Amino acid sequence: MPDSVPRIVVEPPGPRARELVEEDSSVISPSYVRFYPLVVDRAEGSLLYDVDGNVFIDMNAGLAVMAVGHCHPEVVAAIREQAGRLLHYSNTDFYYKISVEVAKKLVQISPGTSPKKVYFGNSGAEAVEAALKLSRWSTRRQYIIAFIGAFHGRTFGALSLTASKPVQRAGFSPLLPGVVHVPYPYAYRCPFGAPPDDPEECAQRTLAFMEDWVFHRYVPPEEVAAIVFEPIQGEGGYVVPPDSFIPGLRKLADEHGILLVDDEIQSGMGRTGRWWAIEHWGVEPDIMTSAKALGGGLPLGAMVARSEIMGWPGGSHASTFGGNPVSCAASLATMRIIEREGLVERARDLGEKVMKRLNEMKEEHDMIGDVRGKGLMIGVELVKDRETRKPAKKEASEVMMRAWKSGVAVITAGLSTIRIAPPLNIPEEYLFKALDIIEEKISEVEGGR
Repeated sequence: MPDSVPRIVVEPPGPRARELVEEDSSVISPSYVRFYPLVVDRAEGSLLYDVDGNVFIDMNAGLAVMAVGHCHPEVVAAIREQAGRLLHYSNTDFYYKISVEVAKKLVQISPGTSPKKVYFGNSGAEAVEAALKLSRWSTRRQYIIAFIGAFHGRTFGALSLTASKPVQRAGFSPLLPGVVHVPYPYAYRCPFGAPPDDPEECAQRTLAFMEDWVFHRYVPPEEVAAIVFEPIQGEGGYVVPPDSFIPGLRKLADEHGILLVDDEIQSGMGRTGRWWAIEHWGVEPDIMTSAKALGGGLPLGAMVARSEIMGWPGGSHASTFGGNPVSCAASLATMRIIEREGLVERARDLGEKVMKRLNEMKEEHDMIGDVRGKGLMIGVELVKDRETRKPAKKEASEVMMRAWKSGVAVITAGLSTIRIAPPLNIPEEYLFKALDIIEEKISEVEGGR
C-alpha cells in the first residue's frame, strides 16, 4: 500500500492515458460511455493505479462489482487453481461440481425459506432475460410490470424493462411487447405529488395507482406474469423506496397471482448491510436476479427462483458459458470472504457512519438536497435550489470530475446523484478521506470556482 492516498503525480488524464483513450476511440464501439478518462493499469484492494502512476481511492467498486476489493488474494488463488484444473466444458450440456456448490450457497443465503433452484448466465442482463422467460412460462401470462427509473440491462428483453435514460432505448423499438411501466415511489421527487417529508404517502399513492388505474383501467391483472423491480434503484439514482412499498407490492402481487421478481444485481451480495436489499423489508420474492459482485470480478449472473416455479423442461433455456467453472470458483471464494470477514455487518455499520457524515455535510451545503441509502449503497443528490429541488446535473458532473482529478474515483447516477459504493472492505481512513475530498469539491462548485 502507498504511504499516502490518493496520490496524483500528473494531472489526469496524463500523457499515457490520453494516448490510450485516442487508440480506444479508433477501435472500440462508441456506445460505451465512460464517466471520465480513467485508464486503469492495475488495482489492489480499494485503490486504482492508472497508467501514469496516479493512485485513486475507488468509491464505485467497478460499478458495485468488487465487493471484497480488487485482486483479493483468496479470489485470485481460487481463479488460478480452477484455471489449472478446468477452464470450460459447457455447464449447459455436462456437469461441474463447482457450479453445484455455488448454487447451494446461493440457495442457502437467498431471502426466505422456500426451496429454490438456480439458473446461471454470464451477466445481470442475462439473469433478467431468464427471469422474464421463466415468469411467462410458469404463469402462461403475457404482461410484465416494471418501473420508471429502473435499469435492468440492455439486451432486448432487459431493455424493455429499463427506463432510466431515453438514450438507452432510443432507436431500438419496437421492444418486447406487453411491458407496462409505472412510476417508482421516489419520495424526494414523488411522481404523485406527495411531499418529500411524507415518503409513506408516496408509497401508498404508487400502490393505489397500480391497483386503481393500471389494473382496473388498462391491464387485466389476471394476465400479468410478473412485477419486476429493484429494491433500491441503482442507475435511477440510488433511490430507496418508503418502508411500506415493497411489502405492499408483495400483497398486491399475491392478490392477483403475480410473481414478484427482485433485481438484486447492484444491491445484492452484502452491499446494503444485508445479503440482499429486499431483506430490509422482510419480503421473500418469487424470483431473484444477481450478478455484478456475485462473480468476484468475473462474468457470472444468476437467477434464483422458487423450485415450484422453475419447472421448465430441458432445452427451454440455457447458456454455453453460464456457470463457467472459473467464474464459479471466484464467486464461491467471494461469498466465503464476505462471510468470514463479516462484510455484510461491516457494510451496515460503516454505512451508518457514512450517512451521519453526509448528513452533516448536508447541513453545511445547500447544494445537497437529499442523502439516502442503506449500507454502502448511498446516494447524495445535488440540487440547484432546495425549495424547487431542481436537479444540479451539471454541478454533479463537475463535482465528480474534480474529485477524480484529485484522486477519488466516484461516479454519478440518476438525475444528479453522487453515488457512494466502495468495496465493502475499504479501510475507513480511505473512505473518509474520499468523503473529505468530495465535500471539498462540492464547496468549490457551490462557490463557482
